[in-house]
Amino acid sequence: MSVDALNGPAPIAADENGVLSRSGVLRRLARDKVAVVAALLLTTIGLAAIFAPLVAPYDPYLTDLTKVMQPPSAEHWFGTDSIGRDIYSRVLYGARVSLLVGASVAVLSTLIGLIIGLLSGFYRAVDAIVMRVMDGMMSIPPILLAIALMALTRASIQNVILAITIAEIPRVTRLVRGVVLSLREQPFVEAARAIGTRNWRIMARHILPNTVAPLIVQATYICASAIITEAILSFLGAGTPPNIPSWGNIIAEGRTFFLVSAYIILIPGAFLSITVLAVNLVGDGLRDALDPRLARRM
Repeated sequence: MSVDALNGPAPIAADENGVLSRSGVLRRLARDKVAVVAALLLTTIGLAAIFAPLVAPYDPYLTDLTKVMQPPSAEHWFGTDSIGRDIYSRVLYGARVSLLVGASVAVLSTLIGLIIGLLSGFYRAVDAIVMRVMDGMMSIPPILLAIALMALTRASIQNVILAITIAEIPRVTRLVRGVVLSLREQPFVEAARAIGTRNWRIMARHILPNTVAPLIVQATYICASAIITEAILSFLGAGTPPNIPSWGNIIAEGRTFFLVSAYIILIPGAFLSITVLAVNLVGDGLRDALDPRLARRM
């Protein structure tokens, strides 16, 4: 039995030696100017969210009834809302909520979906049960499933993260299961079984590395989807508590005054759109960098 048969196929984005090259991925990603600009923009938004207490000129909860519905000015860059709160400060703090929800959902759903997908794809008995559950969950639109889950709990950021994570797990599970099914019957897996390798070691050594690249790309799309879902839930009053300055809450509070002061909705809406677009563009860049063969075919 050859060494190549035991080691299995090279992971996506392999270099000339058949080894996943981190530097090679970074070089390909750096050549994608759109992805680089999107990553810089996303980094800027992330830093602004992290250091919001330092860069925000006002307390996002501070009301001033003498400065109600003021348009953007030198004093209030994005204007004020219906009770005199500074929209610029609230948008900065809203970025914290959106990025926290997006990153948390991406990490949690990826890890849970990875475990379920590995077990489902490798063990036929588990697959017959688990995938029927996943199919049932995927038959419900994620936003409706998240709303239903939120209806069973109280409004909080933690519950929003949990609800969206549960709604996103089936997507990751099916992705991992598909990769496992394509590798389970490969000669290198059969060779590993023939020499007495335990199943958990086969999954960790031969199958798991081949799921990393598609999972990284999928995680970026889940992050973008979670940011939008959180904004929708908050807009509908089923997400974060109304007193928390999230982008969805800001838009919901300003919809009544859209015809009078459209900036209350347009500014946080623009930040939401730009952030989601940046995450998706970074995901596209990672996909092309991790699988250059796909990029050449497109």
